Amino acid sequence: MSYDPKTARKVYWNEPVQTTAWDLSYLPEILRGLKITSIVFLRNMGKWMTGRKGALTTYYPEETRTDYAPINRGKHVLTQRPDGRPQCIACNMCATVCPAKVIEIEAAFDPSDAAHPKYPARFEIDYSRCVFCGLCVEACPEDAIRMAKEVPSLTSNDRHSMWLSMDEMLNWQPARDVAKPYPAKAAPGGPK
Repeated sequence: MSYDPKTARKVYWNEPVQTTAWDLSYLPEILRGLKITSIVFLRNMGKWMTGRKGALTTYYPEETRTDYAPINRGKHVLTQRPDGRPQCIACNMCATVCPAKVIEIEAAFDPSDAAHPKYPARFEIDYSRCVFCGLCVEACPEDAIRMAKEVPSLTSNDRHSMWLSMDEMLNWQPARDVAKPYPAKAAPGGPK
């Protein structure tokens, strides 16, 4: 901080400067932006014409981007019990913690399953509103929902086709290696 001898007041480093008519026309900044864009374009075009790799283009799904994190969030997957049913116990914790409120679960009751009689009759996610935050995965007490890195055919022009059903989440990339294994059913007539 310094003092201006003419006005006898403090002069700060971020004092507003007087703008001229040239600055107010924004022409210098437009020309500077065009210069930077032209340099990048011509450099990439020169590399492409000489057979070197210019701008990075990933040919998905044959190639995957190298700058993706190994724990990149993607499409949701429901883990399966040994019998093929979902590991989910329809506790609605994922739907409760979801900030976008896109998860819909309809619970059903199976009295023959003593360990976890509740199961999801319907489990759907609306991908047109999902923010891919991963909170549903963290909130699940049964390790029933995960997010797979690969995301084929996720986008769509039709909003109604972006609802992900339970069948697709179970069969797209079947996962049975749950962190919290589901207890095996007791044999009929055996100890309870």
